[in-house]
Amino acid sequence: MRVIVTRVQPQAARWVELLAQHGHAALALPLIEVAALPDTSAVINAWRRWAEYTAVMFVSGHAANYFYASKQPLALIEQAQTAIKTRAWSTGPSTHAALLQQGVAASLIDSPPPAAGQFDSETLWQCVQSQVHPGARVLIVRGDAAESEQPASAGGIPGVGRDWLAQQLESAGAEVDFVVAYQRSAPVWSADQLALALAGAMDGSVWVFSSAEALDNLHALLPAQNWAGVRAVATHARIAAAARALGFGVVVQATPTLSSVLASIESMA
Repeated sequence: MRVIVTRVQPQAARWVELLAQHGHAALALPLIEVAALPDTSAVINAWRRWAEYTAVMFVSGHAANYFYASKQPLALIEQAQTAIKTRAWSTGPSTHAALLQQGVAASLIDSPPPAAGQFDSETLWQCVQSQVHPGARVLIVRGDAAESEQPASAGGIPGVGRDWLAQQLESAGAEVDFVVAYQRSAPVWSADQLALALAGAMDGSVWVFSSAEALDNLHALLPAQNWAGVRAVATHARIAAAARALGFGVVVQATPTLSSVLASIESMA
């Protein structure tokens, strides 16, 4: 079975490799591109205020990686981070892994357990709300566009996710700051990529979506495409709702783990 992986690179290539190991003809067609900011002064300033925060929430692995890329010349701030024990929050396993790779101690990371039924802001809140008190300060590190929890605009459900988490924090008396750590954009497809996408809408391929923003970008790239006969796997309920709203005929929900995505793909065989 051919599987089209729409994740951001380099994660897309890694998922293609893993799916190929399990016998699927997988290929990457990223629907979001990420890049460093031309001006990282806001991120550097956020590092300088690290000691003021009870916790720093990273919305994705890219948020963690780009944020930490700006700390390298700030050795004194890194020492303050260790001494103050500011918590690092993540919504899922990929972000958790990115934080570990950046040298954050596992004892300082809060995220939903691997066995959690879903990985999102609501589940994270269940894990961290006891840390929040009046006067606490939380920094949310994000990209410059909506993150993967947000539904596609093409008939999607109302926005939740990061804004919802900020509302919970503020309701508990915390002060919430945001900082943009990287850029997100729609891809510019080559002729070969366009041909691949058009073929994938007609040849029985299964599309894998881990972001509703990717569905927005797909709609913008192929606004007239009919998806009624196409199958998709979505790694969150809101992403699944966005895929259905865009017109995908069969949508199966999975968690963002290889075993769950594989099971969902194979259920369509």
